[in-house]
Amino acid sequence: MKTPGLVDLQVNGFAGVDFNSGAVTADALDRALEAMLATGVTACLPTLITAHPHELEARFAALDRAVAESRLGPSMCPGYHLEGPFLNPAPGYAGCHPAEAMVAADAGLVARLESRLVRPILMVTVAPEREGGIAAVAALAKAGKVVAIGHSAADFDVVAKAADAGATLSTHLGNGLPQQMHKLANTLFAQLGEDRLMAGFIADGIHIDRRALKSLIRAKGFERSILVTDAVVAAGAVPGRYDFAGMPIDLAADGSVRQPGGASLAGSALKLDDAVRNIVAWGIASFEEAVAMASIHALAALVPALTAAGIALLESELTWSDDLRVERVRLGAILRDYTAGQAA
Repeated sequence: MKTPGLVDLQVNGFAGVDFNSGAVTADALDRALEAMLATGVTACLPTLITAHPHELEARFAALDRAVAESRLGPSMCPGYHLEGPFLNPAPGYAGCHPAEAMVAADAGLVARLESRLVRPILMVTVAPEREGGIAAVAALAKAGKVVAIGHSAADFDVVAKAADAGATLSTHLGNGLPQQMHKLANTLFAQLGEDRLMAGFIADGIHIDRRALKSLIRAKGFERSILVTDAVVAAGAVPGRYDFAGMPIDLAADGSVRQPGGASLAGSALKLDDAVRNIVAWGIASFEEAVAMASIHALAALVPALTAAGIALLESELTWSDDLRVERVRLGAILRDYTAGQAA
């Protein structure tokens, strides 16, 4: 079976490599991207989470340099996703992001960070209820960015205003939320019901119970649903302790990633091809539909930003086995054949 390559809109690290370290090298990035390529991912947005402005500047500088100097980065990484620091710092909404580094929404900060980069910041996650939130959404959208709502308590009215201003996506919908909310008047229902928003979902069975995920995708609509990983340094690695954006995290044997002693999740260890297989195995969608959520739908969400930046992705193709394993990858002139144990 042949499909387009997979597109991951939210990946913080992979295979023992932390994109948020501030010291990532070209060699390390290539190790991570090579491992991602084996999962069928042919394009991704390396994602930086909330940090103080000087930390973001240093982390973006290291990441951008690594992408430019790596073998696979120029082909696989068209730009970046900034998840924060314009998020809701309240417990439950903040997740593992450092609340003390969260600030009022400011499109100018994004522009200043981007001005030092070779590749653009293509996507920004914002809590639009923050001070300056709606104005920042409008300014970022006007600047050609994909603006997503995430780690947010935005109610129905604010979600609608954000969509009016140009927001088009929900970041890992169903997560970045407190355990206790109003049963109906909450941001989850507000974003599910806003048809102008597509939504990313983490299909690992840990972030969202598989039965709940089925309900969420049905409510959002298959055509508006996207599979993402929110993968961190521990993805594609063995259980143990890792460093993510300056904080320790533990990958448990069950695949969950948490801060030591913490109850909330700190990203995932999910691989995007596993997400596709999960969606099929759980009876949520067919293989073709699951792949579309991880490729065509993700690309559709990203296309406006790519177009605004004048970026064209390389043509890609995957060959899958009957048991839904990636056998071959083609990305432009890059070829990988995992059936023969060879890569070219």
